[in-house]
Amino acid sequence: MEFGVFIPIGNNGWLISKSAPQYMPSFELNKAVVQKAEEHGLDFALSMIKLKGFGGETEFWDHNLESFTLMAGLAAATEKIKLFASTPILTLPPAMVARMASTIDSIAPGRFGVNIVTGWAPNEYTQMGLWPGEEYFGYRYEQATEYVTVMRQLWADGVSNFKGKHYTMDECVLSPRPTGGAVPIVAAGQSKSGMKFASEMADFNFIMGTGINTPTAISDATATLVDAAEKTGRDVGALTLFMIIAEETDEAAQAKWKDYHDNADLAALGYMADQSSADAAADDASTARTISLPEGAVNFNMGTLVGSYETVAKMLDEVAEIQGIKGIMMTFDDFVEGIEKFGTRIQPLLKCRADLAAQAA
Repeated sequence: MEFGVFIPIGNNGWLISKSAPQYMPSFELNKAVVQKAEEHGLDFALSMIKLKGFGGETEFWDHNLESFTLMAGLAAATEKIKLFASTPILTLPPAMVARMASTIDSIAPGRFGVNIVTGWAPNEYTQMGLWPGEEYFGYRYEQATEYVTVMRQLWADGVSNFKGKHYTMDECVLSPRPTGGAVPIVAAGQSKSGMKFASEMADFNFIMGTGINTPTAISDATATLVDAAEKTGRDVGALTLFMIIAEETDEAAQAKWKDYHDNADLAALGYMADQSSADAAADDASTARTISLPEGAVNFNMGTLVGSYETVAKMLDEVAEIQGIKGIMMTFDDFVEGIEKFGTRIQPLLKCRADLAAQAA
């Protein structure tokens, strides 16, 4: 089972709380996180893209780096770990992203992939005059399909003459092409249409865990992806996302989590809820709907594993046994400290990482 980290490209990571660690994003912070992850044998790191934050007392996600330029720097500062950058398809043309990916592949051959972001918060794009309107929610995966098609043609053949509804290529060329093999594609849709897109066009799909200490609650969503992939005959696996709050004892970890929850930044949460309601037709499983549910919005209703190192290890092993999951991606309240705890205290207890522990011994 592969493990990875969802790196803190935006301020304060993934906790919308006044009592959580408060920090700005920087290259040095993310380099420390990814190098620490590589040191402990983690397999991949992924950076999101966020173009406008939520405000509030914590100025949540008001400060963000850009994904591709950050990952290019991290590619040069690492040796083994796989790196994924995120492209917001409304802002970056596919031919340019294909070239950017090929460039980063030349820095880290075979270690780079692209995460497709269709977008769910209109204000990120209205500020630049790039929001197509509410109707975009109805065709965004159609546009994303064309987007990925153009990139894959360029990576495979060095030329694209694709003619579609959203993109038209006229002897569009790319050279040099990636030399490290196929560039993997990650998708993040959890709605039916998002899962369908992932099964047809991606290699991995984000499926966000849900609830507190309910590691197998993700099973139904993962099964949906498995069924969709079987229909397309493609090998598509889930990358499931969990926040890890681990301490010496269950009680200490639970106390920390309660403190974060009790001190939620309500103004920032209100902005998120407003933006996530923009897609009036979104189904209940969609990212926009699930992240702002009130019971756990303090960390986007992300599946959260709270407990001692032993408790968290047992729950991660439960996740690893779910059919269709190829990787577990983690966030932490304090990333550098969290990865150190994972590497030294949790990972040695994982049955699903026993081979890695044996190699280290």
